[in-house]
Amino acid sequence: MYIHESNTWPEFTWREKDIADTLTRVRYQQGRLVGKMEALGFDLRREATLNMLTEDVLKSSEIEGEVLDKEQVRSSIARRLGMDIAGLVPTERHVEGIVEMMLDATQQYEEVLTEDRFFGWHAALFPTGRSGMLKITVADWRKDEEGPMQVVSGPIGKEKVHYEAPAANLLPQEMERFLKWFNGSPKCDPVIRAAMSHLWFVTIHPFDDGNGRIARAVADMGLARSDENRQRFYSMSAQIRKERKAYYDILEATQKGGTDITDWLLWFLECLEHAIQGAEETLKSVLYKADFWQAHKSKIINERQQNIINRLLGDFKGNLTSSKWAKLTKCSQDTALRDINDLVKKGVLEKGLSSGRSTHYVLRSIE
Repeated sequence: MYIHESNTWPEFTWREKDIADTLTRVRYQQGRLVGKMEALGFDLRREATLNMLTEDVLKSSEIEGEVLDKEQVRSSIARRLGMDIAGLVPTERHVEGIVEMMLDATQQYEEVLTEDRFFGWHAALFPTGRSGMLKITVADWRKDEEGPMQVVSGPIGKEKVHYEAPAANLLPQEMERFLKWFNGSPKCDPVIRAAMSHLWFVTIHPFDDGNGRIARAVADMGLARSDENRQRFYSMSAQIRKERKAYYDILEATQKGGTDITDWLLWFLECLEHAIQGAEETLKSVLYKADFWQAHKSKIINERQQNIINRLLGDFKGNLTSSKWAKLTKCSQDTALRDINDLVKKGVLEKGLSSGRSTHYVLRSIE
């Protein structure tokens, strides 16, 4: 019997005492990370959000076996957030689609989630009306015209059925009930609601394709509500990608049980904890930039110098020479040398190991 066939579906229960300690620990770490990032300047917070949303979009797609171009994803997000960054590249329509969905879920997290909004997300994911070569129903609930929706693995003729979703004729009432709950007044911790929403949506499996990505977007929307923050500083999808086998195993086990979802909640909370703990690695460059500017806050630095330093703290390509400085800042060679020598004197820059005609400069490490 699948979970949606239970007499108590979808009245989920869980053992409070079994999740209490983990929930408390996760909520503390969540608040600590958000507080730490809020202490940074506006530009650094936006850069952190750009890095994390890029990771989220990439990894949510990788879970489904689709590898997106990182620079396209980053460029699409930056444009939509109104960020002026170097190296923007043209973006393919299918990349734009998943970015549109993710940003709508996280940047508009306070807005009511509706059937039409779901259909918009689905249309954005499948702009051609096809999943690969297969024509699918887009921006509408699945029809099950070729049989029940099943999650299967294995070669043709030897398939293993891991799960069978509710019948198509039940979807309107199932989704109406889900949306009423999701938009209703919270009766439990928002992180628990995020975990429940992920499980509930993916159990209904209302679309022909894209259910996993949309389920993770719904969970991200719930987590944004728990943070009360549009800016994202950790990626649940990136962590799920690392724990993909365990993710599918716990989903399958939960969907083949009753409506006690304690084990699912524990797994979700522990995965979220790992995501928060791993966030500092993804945000390392942003945090170092914050520390760097803090270390040099008392030094007078002009706009040209600030521009080049931020480039060096980012994805600067090649070596910094006086001629490259002059080209990037559109100034004379003499002005470039004065800017560089000033920063060397102030302990911000130092000469690289090579000399002569190939003299170049690097940021001096902060203590």
